[in-house]
Amino acid sequence: MSRRRTVRRGLVLGAGGVLGSAWMIGALRAVETETGRDLARSDLVVGTSAGSVVASLLGLGISVEAMANSERGIHESGDPILDYRDLGASLPPRPKMRMGSPRLLTASALHPRHATPMVTLAALLPQGRGKISAVGDLVLAGMGRAGVDPNHWPDRPALRIVAMNFDTGDRVLFGSPEAPRMSLPDAVMASCAIPGWYAPIEVNGQRFVDGGTRSPTSVDLLVDVGLDEVVVVAPACSLATDRPRGAVALVERQVRRAATRRLLREVALLEGVGTRVTVICPGPDDLMAMGGNLMDLTRRAEVFETSLSTTTDFLRATTRTRHRATPPPRRTPSADGLAQPERRDDPPVGLGLAG
Repeated sequence: MSRRRTVRRGLVLGAGGVLGSAWMIGALRAVETETGRDLARSDLVVGTSAGSVVASLLGLGISVEAMANSERGIHESGDPILDYRDLGASLPPRPKMRMGSPRLLTASALHPRHATPMVTLAALLPQGRGKISAVGDLVLAGMGRAGVDPNHWPDRPALRIVAMNFDTGDRVLFGSPEAPRMSLPDAVMASCAIPGWYAPIEVNGQRFVDGGTRSPTSVDLLVDVGLDEVVVVAPACSLATDRPRGAVALVERQVRRAATRRLLREVALLEGVGTRVTVICPGPDDLMAMGGNLMDLTRRAEVFETSLSTTTDFLRATTRTRHRATPPPRRTPSADGLAQPERRDDPPVGLGLAG
């Protein structure tokens, strides 16, 4: 009798600011409740920006339930408190009056196909003054709870944190063998350092900023890993949107649409190698709760509870559909071609997984 092959699972947690974090925790709680799956037992967890915080806590043994309780103001002894008030106001402090990265702007001009509008904008924005240390302190608290050395990097699940080199524009997966050595708190701070808002994180003469500048999730970097199933939770994207009236929200939705196009192209690449991908994004009700500023702390509770409800509804509807209908072809492009694969514009990145 042949042995049953072990299914290799991945979890990808995307960018999305403070409200994206609250929405993501609500979505993850719904996934665990509805599927019975312990997401911390994934073989690989990849986090970008807000997703890097949640990913690192999962890697340190902090349960989704504990994070959900924290969003509701319920804290068990020893659990880290997800309190982002020390990050400052919901608007960035006055930046320095000099360009963020002249070298990145030059690299974008020399290699325009390698750059994206967001990367070029990041280079042009003035250097941020904000401090992201509150995020590092949260990860340190999680490490203290887990009783691990500050230089420890979780390996069960394998944890990868996405940031962008602020001088070259290349994505970096901290935790992989090819990446520069960096402590987990520093890697998460780098992944969350929004250009123009927070100061870059510097290690050994290299500066790193928010990985969401390059991609909302970096799903395409999983193409060569050999995973069977991947769940993607993408707070910065939307497969169905709303019609906001405010100017700020209108601009945010334009950025969100561009991020969604990138996500769908990357998902098509991963599905093209036979990986089953489930994408969970905010819908119209979630976007209404979020508003236009993803750093607005006053909306956290509403965003979390809305996500818990809408994601539960989505998962139940998906289950009913799967039971009633034959699954669709693996790669059916949408009418506007959004599901077509894109050119891999980064050099190959090894995730350092065996098998």
